[in-house]
Amino acid sequence: MSSWEEYSESIERSKEYHHRYHRAVSHPVRKEILRLILKGLSEEEIARALNLSKSELDYHLNVLIQGFCVKKVEGKLLLTQEGMVVEHL
Repeated sequence: MSSWEEYSESIERSKEYHHRYHRAVSHPVRKEILRLILKGLSEEEIARALNLSKSELDYHLNVLIQGFCVKKVEGKLLLTQEGMVVEHL
């Protein structure tokens, strides 16, 4: 089941989905993180490129994960379908 399907069962859940997604993609640092993930950079490379501490990067990644934009698979960051919006930001 996709992220949207999980949250489309009620108006309240739909609002939560959109709130979390909007929060994730509306921050300039997170937009840049999405672009760098699309380019295939690792967490360490992203932190270095954006001059972020590990805790700062972890915070932004958590928002992106909670916002349905990013997932971790075997330790690697991947964009979800929702995260592919980066191509249009």
